[in-house]
Amino acid sequence: MASAKHFQVTFDCAEPERVARFWCEILGYVVPPPPEGFATWDEFERTLPPEEQGKSFVCSDPTGVGPRLYFQRVPEGKVVKNRVHLCVRAGTGLVGDERLAALEAERDRLVALGAVCQRVMLADGVNESCIVMQDIEGNEFCLD
Repeated sequence: MASAKHFQVTFDCAEPERVARFWCEILGYVVPPPPEGFATWDEFERTLPPEEQGKSFVCSDPTGVGPRLYFQRVPEGKVVKNRVHLCVRAGTGLVGDERLAALEAERDRLVALGAVCQRVMLADGVNESCIVMQDIEGNEFCLD
């Protein structure tokens, strides 16, 4: 039996393109080119029925290594804590105070993009510390 090696992460949200572009900034992801025959995604969207416009948006890792992210519009807002969340590895390869400084610098960059810092969780030895954040629609994620 074949095992799954590729997957996509799907976000429910109110504004798919806005949230996708936010995550592009966090992860260095890119928006794929529009369908053939269209110069921009806006041009393509205008060809869709009104109820389909802005319904979803996608971004992907330009290296092809990371998962594709799919953002779909849903009518309801976020109500409770996520059952699954992304952990963004911002302090990889660093230890101690250098790691914590890298996490804090990334936190500050993301706050400037519209993220919200929920709490800083300092663990013994600093190397297990993480910062709990929310994206621009309130989805939790961690910097670690």
